[in-house]
Amino acid sequence: MLGSTVNWWLGRGVARFPGRRWFPAGPHAMARAQRWYAGHGKWTLLLSGVPMLGDPLTLVAGVMRERLPIFLLLVSIAKFGRYVVLAVVAVRYV
Repeated sequence: MLGSTVNWWLGRGVARFPGRRWFPAGPHAMARAQRWYAGHGKWTLLLSGVPMLGDPLTLVAGVMRERLPIFLLLVSIAKFGRYVVLAVVAVRYV
């Protein structure tokens, strides 16, 4: 959970640089991404418990200025779900 929150915080920090040459998205792409994220994006945080997919999602949530309480709630649900699945698999197959 702490790692996800650090990613969110880093995303919020990097969001200050969208006009820079090294920034990976131009203004048009950022505007399009913000429109998409406003409609559907926060729900992708329910996938933040998936290995190798979760870190980029939490970083993007920061860039898109997701509110911290919503972020923490959705990421907590995702992480809890991940460990429930792991526990069920461990009990059933071990």
